[in-house]
Amino acid sequence: MAPPSTLLTNNTSLLQTFTDFLTVAIHTILYSRALYPPASFISTRKYNFPVRQNRHPDVCAWINNAVSSTYTLLQKGTVRAIAVVIYSREQEVMERYMFDVSRFPIVDPKEGLTDFEARKDKEGDDLPVGISRADIEEQLRATIRKLAYGAGKLSPLPEGCTFSVAVELRNEADPPIGHPQPWIPSEPSLQTGERTSERIGTDLGGAKSTPVRLVEAGEFILETWIEEGKAKLHDDDD
Repeated sequence: MAPPSTLLTNNTSLLQTFTDFLTVAIHTILYSRALYPPASFISTRKYNFPVRQNRHPDVCAWINNAVSSTYTLLQKGTVRAIAVVIYSREQEVMERYMFDVSRFPIVDPKEGLTDFEARKDKEGDDLPVGISRADIEEQLRATIRKLAYGAGKLSPLPEGCTFSVAVELRNEADPPIGHPQPWIPSEPSLQTGERTSERIGTDLGGAKSTPVRLVEAGEFILETWIEEGKAKLHDDDD
């Protein structure tokens, strides 16, 4: 197998890099928030950094399927943000881990392997086509580190919490439909814009938001933050 290119030169390589990161981020969140026993995780490395990965086959398969379905929507350019949502036993939103991809390029899926257009430097000269993979991975390593640290500093979750992966669509995007159907509409409290009678879902934005990191490397612009839900902070106050 040929070694990976040192540059991300097209949208397909950009999205593959992001979804690879998203997989690592989900495992990191599950470990940091103790949604599964610590013994069910193994220690491995990514971006030359120690990370945790759940070793249960069903958990890994679920995450891989969710990320694969997300990749399909990303290819269509319909995704504004991706959220890893943690719910209480009563299905109240406890926390949301947000990955804003609204500034990713929108590219026709048929043009996924077409090279990006050359960018220009401050003097107006053409820069080499592509984004340094080393630059992006250095920033993603820092994001995983800050994500694990930020999640680990949050107050404990109640017993019986579950999680899911959700996508927030761009306003002009049609909901994904088809058979089989990997996506279902989220709760009204997590609906955005014109998709609900409210201007914004009551659980969107949370009661407290903590920034994680902004990654900026050419066309790869990703912002990550943590939201703590109103229900969780209310429980903490009791």
